[in-house]
Amino acid sequence: MKITLTSSGQLVRLPLAVAALAALSACGSFNGGDQTPRMNFASAQDRPEQVDPVRRDTAVALAKELRARGGRVWCVPFARNASGIDLKGNAGTWWSKASGRYARSHTPEVGSVMAFSATRKMPMGHVAVVSEVVSDREIKIDHANWQRNRISLGMTVHDVSKKNDWSQVRVMSQESAAGRVYPVAGFISKDEG
Repeated sequence: MKITLTSSGQLVRLPLAVAALAALSACGSFNGGDQTPRMNFASAQDRPEQVDPVRRDTAVALAKELRARGGRVWCVPFARNASGIDLKGNAGTWWSKASGRYARSHTPEVGSVMAFSATRKMPMGHVAVVSEVVSDREIKIDHANWQRNRISLGMTVHDVSKKNDWSQVRVMSQESAAGRVYPVAGFISKDEG
């Protein structure tokens, strides 16, 4: 069953369950005057074995709703909503902003945010949520705007660093093709730093 919402003159279709969850969890609250939907961070899981499916589904629904209204889907609000890690600013600043506030490490954990360092190709950095740890050199991530204005779930990432410390990775943007090497500052998790 689907419901139809009218938003900025455009029709948006969402599954009834997602709409009900959003209404019940106060996920549609707005942050100041920027009109960016945000979630209530009090319900985040500590050390989950899997990504919180309600949080991820709500982050996806908010991003799709924003895109349907003609807005741009960015990695930062998606990662914030999907992880519960309440940092703001460009993705490239998250690693330093997490210092003393959240745990930072070089080991991926499900639910942690992978903080990509800024590069010439990504001058504002990038953030993604770890959705699965496959092995000590492979994880899967959920993120937005890796491909312009799109959400990518379960994308494979390989650690290609010489020290096995996740400081350099390749992201499998296509099933059979690993992309260029990207620098990673580390992983930010809900445990207080």
